[in-house]
Amino acid sequence: MASTLADLEARVIAAEQLAQRAYDRGAVENVFSRYMHLHNHFEDEHIKSLWVKRGTDGVHAQYTNNGVYTDYDSIMAYHTGRPKPKGKLILHYTTTPSIEVAEDGKTARGFWVMAGVESGTTLPEHVGKMPEFLYEPETMNVEGGTRVWAHWVWCQYAVDFLRQDGDWKVWHFRCLEVARAPYSENWITFAGKNQVAFDKDLAYFGDDGRPVFMPPPDEKASKKADIFGLNRARRLDIQLPEPYKTFQDVEEY
Repeated sequence: MASTLADLEARVIAAEQLAQRAYDRGAVENVFSRYMHLHNHFEDEHIKSLWVKRGTDGVHAQYTNNGVYTDYDSIMAYHTGRPKPKGKLILHYTTTPSIEVAEDGKTARGFWVMAGVESGTTLPEHVGKMPEFLYEPETMNVEGGTRVWAHWVWCQYAVDFLRQDGDWKVWHFRCLEVARAPYSENWITFAGKNQVAFDKDLAYFGDDGRPVFMPPPDEKASKKADIFGLNRARRLDIQLPEPYKTFQDVEEY
């Protein structure tokens, strides 16, 4: 009888742990989905609360191949002052989530694919600050000679999460751009130009279409996204989340 009760107790504990991890998986996905919805609507001040708190060890973010932000204030600077110009559209939608919660329940990892559109207008005096090929042909200008830019964009996101004060928070963040193309051109013929544009480390087009570049990174990037190109085969340049016990068992994103 004692053996039967012990076995039953062990099964109940295992079931509770499994249920908690399933619940946590949904909570982690909600955090990142909220992040993307806020990003699409330029609500960066609300994004800040989704990050771990100041002083958390190991926090970092990488948005391009040029560098990594390892200081909390540097990461928050990226989410500070992002303008919301009239006529600008960002619609990034994520799909194909692969999420694993650690057995100890302290961390989680997620990987997403993103497809979307970005568009806006640029006043003529700001056009020369970025390559001409980023804009639509001049025949597509709007009133007053204002230039139009409209892009398809595809990325991947790799994120580590930390349970902090009972809530899941973004801890390590990577955006890996895969391909981009103006509305009037395909991503194959644009691939070489995209590499040139990507290396410029453009953060976004701000007020009146003025280009705003990324803040200086805290460290050089040792991990780089595999931007689509005609001279190489595509490769999976990041480890997909797999079941793990503690964060010491994995390589951080």
